[in-house]
Amino acid sequence: MTSPTDTQGSVTTVYKVSGMSCGHCEGAVSGEISEIPGVVSVKAVAPAGEVTVVSAAPLDEAAVRAAVDEAGFELTGTV
Repeated sequence: MTSPTDTQGSVTTVYKVSGMSCGHCEGAVSGEISEIPGVVSVKAVAPAGEVTVVSAAPLDEAAVRAAVDEAGFELTGTV
């Protein structure tokens, strides 16, 4: 279900998130996901409804879903 890409010892996964519409939304989602252990970087793009996460190892999708829910949005899958 996920489509991680290994890059120099890290894993990049792009998640689809519904409900983001502005920079504040991007910041809220990025802030919550960045607190997950192992996350190296997070880039949310509201117009695309996508969040790119680079992590040291594959993340538990339930943890990402919980972080997105905490920010007030919905994780709808991966790209």
